[in-house]
Amino acid sequence: MHAALFASKTGLTAQDKQLTTISNNLANASTAGYKRDRVIFEDLLYQIQRQPGAQSAQNNQLPSGLQLGTGVRVVGTQKQFTTGNLQVTDQPLDMAIDGRGFFEILQPNGNTAYTRNGEFHLSADGEIVTAGGLVLEPSITIPEGAQTVTIGQDGTVSVLLAGESAPTQVGNVQLADFINPAGLQAMGSNLFLETASSGAAQQGTPGLNGFGSIRQGSIENSNVNIVEELVNMITTQRTYEVNSKVLQTTDQMLQFITQNI
Repeated sequence: MHAALFASKTGLTAQDKQLTTISNNLANASTAGYKRDRVIFEDLLYQIQRQPGAQSAQNNQLPSGLQLGTGVRVVGTQKQFTTGNLQVTDQPLDMAIDGRGFFEILQPNGNTAYTRNGEFHLSADGEIVTAGGLVLEPSITIPEGAQTVTIGQDGTVSVLLAGESAPTQVGNVQLADFINPAGLQAMGSNLFLETASSGAAQQGTPGLNGFGSIRQGSIENSNVNIVEELVNMITTQRTYEVNSKVLQTTDQMLQFITQNI
């Protein structure tokens, strides 16, 4: 295969993955707690035809050599864990994390998942759960007949029961954090899993030791910047077109050779 054909082919493949990532970011622009993805590119191996610094004569060295690149590839995607804008909802079970940290969610298999989406609900048993019915850890149960639910910035959950004048504490919301949040595995449903790259989860109290505080009655919006994504989409489209043009030009050169030699 002609070297230019292969290099442009890798460019087309890389830009296709870039566009897929951008489209996923835009699709989740309204998803609470969503964190945008960034594509990371790297160049492929080089064909070293003249080694830089090699001797061109007894007392002379090549200043740069001759190195021909073979294309590009997508080496990974990285979650950007910048905080999204906080939106006031006035729903008592909605919680936003103002700063670092994740809510801990108990999965059906007993493992723990993590999320930034604080849109919580009550189950039939009064437990605080996600929209998918997964229980917030540690489990907090709101008693039947509770008149109000108050969640403090430190995660303290208290309720006012009918006939009582003072609130009753029913639990505490705990947060988890990671040395490298970008190393978490995204599993969909606004959930992440711990990996060897993310490091072990460190639990703590909201508002202390670097953990973000809890904002009741608010949710964290997606951190996707639509204008930025649209600019990236235009850039991706133009890069794709240029790589397509390379294919067309290379084909014309090969056609010229076959017809005239």
